[in-house]
Amino acid sequence: MRIFIALDIPGEVRQRMAQYIEHVREYAPQARWARVEGLHVTLKFVGEVKDGQLQRIKEALKSIRHDPFDVTFESVGFFPGPKSPRIFWIGVQGGEALSQLAAKVEGALEKIGVEKEDRVFNPHLTLARAGSARDATHNLQQIASLVVAEPAPHFGTMTAREFFLFRSELGRGGSKYTKLERYVLG
Repeated sequence: MRIFIALDIPGEVRQRMAQYIEHVREYAPQARWARVEGLHVTLKFVGEVKDGQLQRIKEALKSIRHDPFDVTFESVGFFPGPKSPRIFWIGVQGGEALSQLAAKVEGALEKIGVEKEDRVFNPHLTLARAGSARDATHNLQQIASLVVAEPAPHFGTMTAREFFLFRSELGRGGSKYTKLERYVLG
């Protein structure tokens, strides 16, 4: 089973994101667009696990203590940058509290043998990928030009009061995510 740990996004914020995507999607129709209902703030991607390891992960996550905190979804950008865009994203600002929660998840899972992430935690929501075509970055360059000319979008703020253990099933048309376990903050 393929799993990850993440914050879910409330419906009203998700709706504003859907409206924004509708606004910009026509500028890069060949890009691979994320499904709005699948957007989430990943705290830790684990990958494939066996049933016994899944149970240990569930128990380890129960040990995490963290107060609720606010998370704001605003601005958009590109990786590696707007001149050569491969990924189009929404910014996620949760301050030190979000980074601390991700570190607690990482630490709890590392104690039970889950490999530690070697990249720095950089929260964002991937909206679209350029794809693998030869001129794939052209798919997103028109959006990059548009984004520079418009004010930075604000999608809303939520109070993170819980996080989830998700199952990810790869399939045609994108991955399907199922909540396996809920962990309350506070």
